[in-house]
Amino acid sequence: MSRKLPIFYSALLLTGVNLLLRLVSTSFQVHISGRIGAEGVGLLQLVLSVGSLAMTAGMAGIRTATMYLTAEELGRGRPEHVPWVLGRCFLYGGVCSGAVALGLYLAAPAVAEHWIGNVHVVGAVRLFALFLPLVVFTGCMTGYFTAENRIGTLAAVEIAEQLCYMAVTMLALVFWAGTDPEKCCQAVVLGSGVSACLTLCCLLLLRPRRKPGAPIRVGGRLLQTAVPLALADDLKAGINTAENLMVPKRLALYPGELTPLAAFGTVSGMVFPVLMFPAAILFALAELLIPELARCAAAVSPNRIRYLTSRSLKVAMLYGFGCGGLLYLLAQPVCLGLYGNANAASMLRRYALLAPMLYCDAITDAMTKGLGKQRLCVRYNILTSAMDVAFLYLLLPKYGMEGYFFSFLITHLVNFLLSLRLLLKTADSRVPVHTVLFTAASALAGVGAGLCLQSGAGRCVSFALVFFALLTLCGVIGKEDFSWLKGLVKLTPQKKSASRRIRSQ
Repeated sequence: MSRKLPIFYSALLLTGVNLLLRLVSTSFQVHISGRIGAEGVGLLQLVLSVGSLAMTAGMAGIRTATMYLTAEELGRGRPEHVPWVLGRCFLYGGVCSGAVALGLYLAAPAVAEHWIGNVHVVGAVRLFALFLPLVVFTGCMTGYFTAENRIGTLAAVEIAEQLCYMAVTMLALVFWAGTDPEKCCQAVVLGSGVSACLTLCCLLLLRPRRKPGAPIRVGGRLLQTAVPLALADDLKAGINTAENLMVPKRLALYPGELTPLAAFGTVSGMVFPVLMFPAAILFALAELLIPELARCAAAVSPNRIRYLTSRSLKVAMLYGFGCGGLLYLLAQPVCLGLYGNANAASMLRRYALLAPMLYCDAITDAMTKGLGKQRLCVRYNILTSAMDVAFLYLLLPKYGMEGYFFSFLITHLVNFLLSLRLLLKTADSRVPVHTVLFTAASALAGVGAGLCLQSGAGRCVSFALVFFALLTLCGVIGKEDFSWLKGLVKLTPQKKSASRRIRSQ
């Protein structure tokens, strides 16, 4: 149990930082939405989709590979090999990102005209290409710091990065871009690139200094880890980009939709940021589970792997149902307060029903990567991505955004079930079906109780009381869970010494 303590407090720190950054980022996105409107947000999302595809291709799985290989060497007690791992990862990342950046820069006019449909965003695409190698090197360093468990340093640098991003972007918006959507895209890319440069410089200066041991062969292990990740990530990013570029065009064929770009911007630029905002807590846990499970696998600790798997899935499930219920109840006041958009509120209610699945999927994906099952994940992504493209192409002209929701639901559900099955088989663990059913029933009862009240605060309190009371009565939350939480928060002298021994290894 003592090995849980470093993860808990590191996750607690990352949670606070992620929530702060997500809150600042969401607020900033609300500000940009107010400047350029829903159609401008839709254009920005298309530009960022192309940039995300290029970044994923340039990253080529190196961030997770750096984290995994570094944690593996530390788990085997060979810290002198870490400098060689980091050097090879930088070389791999530089080659991949340089090739992608050059291709994107040269192809920017064609991408802007034929993919995005706006020739005025060529500057934004080329600016992203110039910053791409630096962004990839930054990804290497963040993966390295996470595996080293230097979470405090990483959190401080990430805060500085977000502040730099906002400052540079705001200066560009105020003194140059104004309310021009095309120039706003360039301002956002510029702020992101400059902040990545700052992060890279800080992490290089603050990295742990180790004297390298004898040279080791890293290339084979690096390719074996990074290439499956790259294929999966590239495929997923490529499909997402194709979907984002296809949605407005296919949606324009639906007779009931007069503003397809605005409808797409409402879902992708307004609903999804609010829907995934509470998941910052789980993203912090997921970030730490990858190196922790890699260390456990290297040290051959099956009991520890089973414990982490079952406990993490249970936490994600409870948190997902709780957040989903609250988002459903608060959709209208939140969306009206942030965006003044009633349509976004109705869409958020619908997507809030999927929060338990989406939140659990984030944890499941991280644990499968930590256990080295990247290749099978590639197959699942190929299957569900092909399904998604086919569904969107066929359903959008006939059913509009209703077809978009159906495609989102089916493809994410299939991918989640396949990944969960793989994780449970690899970790030799299981998920009690009755626990899931009792949790879902408790959440529905809490939502029903909340709908009886009018005020937002009253709905939250009512939902929380009913939800947790029923979870306790049904035995989903028991004495073991309360003892576990108490043990995490209250450190005894024995646990403190055990935690210090673990960190010193």
